[in-house]
Amino acid sequence: MKQLNKKFFSVNELAKVLGISRIAVFKKIKNGQIPANKVGRAYVIEASQVNNLVGKNLGQRGRRTIEQAVHKVVQEYGETLKLLGRE
Repeated sequence: MKQLNKKFFSVNELAKVLGISRIAVFKKIKNGQIPANKVGRAYVIEASQVNNLVGKNLGQRGRRTIEQAVHKVVQEYGETLKLLGRE
């Protein structure tokens, strides 16, 4: 994800990355679930925190979906992947 190369994220950007609403992000900031710094009237979230949040937010369902997708790719393109690995 190209966006994760940033140093700081706004609430809107974090909401898009996590796939949740801005209001949900604000609630998580207020509850202390997302560490954020207030800059003027806005909040900014450090990129290192975003990387941690993305992994936590994935959940069991997301992990299962990714595992299924990887399994399908390996089944369909296993030989090609092996050949690419040799290069």
